[in-house]
Amino acid sequence: MEKYSILMSVYKKDEPEYLIESIESMLGQTLPCEQFVVVKDGPLNDGLDKVIGDYSEKNSELFTVVALEQNIGLGRALDKGLEHCRNELVARMDADDISLPQRCEKLVDLFEKNPELSLAGTNIDEFYDEPSHIVSSRVVPSDYEGIRKFLKRRSPFNHPTVMFKKSEVIRCGGYGKMRRKQDYDLFARMINMGCYALNIDESLLMFRSNEGNYKRRKSWEYCKSYIEVQKANYDRGYCSLLDLAIVICGQMVMYLAPMGIMKWLSDHFLRNKKSK
Repeated sequence: MEKYSILMSVYKKDEPEYLIESIESMLGQTLPCEQFVVVKDGPLNDGLDKVIGDYSEKNSELFTVVALEQNIGLGRALDKGLEHCRNELVARMDADDISLPQRCEKLVDLFEKNPELSLAGTNIDEFYDEPSHIVSSRVVPSDYEGIRKFLKRRSPFNHPTVMFKKSEVIRCGGYGKMRRKQDYDLFARMINMGCYALNIDESLLMFRSNEGNYKRRKSWEYCKSYIEVQKANYDRGYCSLLDLAIVICGQMVMYLAPMGIMKWLSDHFLRNKKSK
């Protein structure tokens, strides 16, 4: 099977114990990676530095550590890391999630069966505290036409699950300079610049969720960034004025609504809520 690199960015607010779980889940893949690129997005704390140092010392041929002098944000940090990926296939991974063992093997297999494929991902299960405590799932379209339709208003990919061709991401301009929603912006550009994409209709990653995720989605910065990306999509002709209006209205409702209502809307319209 084709070789692939893993691309992960770490910053100072990440938790060392979560980082260990994340790295171990990727090292335990049924199809092992050929390279693990870790970007240190600015100065970290001693705990995170020790975790990264221990892994890179024990596996110096596998790990490539890219240390940035200052925090530049996820998108730009990933662009820096992508420059150091030596394989065409690159698997994204966040520093606090857990990949199921067959995630990368199934994605690589999908690329080998579809030579024209540029971008692919999977569904996710979201959990609180322990992986056994699944609270919701984010299911995305698996077929190309479904992805194109979904893209007009929301990202049709779960970013931590994606695998992509390095050359195609670079051709489409990389993640760019946006501080938030940079993945949605990149995926919109890729699809509209002719990239073929699919998703595996299976949850192959455990996404660590908590109350902080709701607060971030309710922040003005998040709302503003989402609208900015959608406005850029409209300006490029990727969506209609109606799509733009619906996104603006939806984001303003999420921002202005009391937290309880915002959580209810998110759980019932943006996620598949798991029954207790």
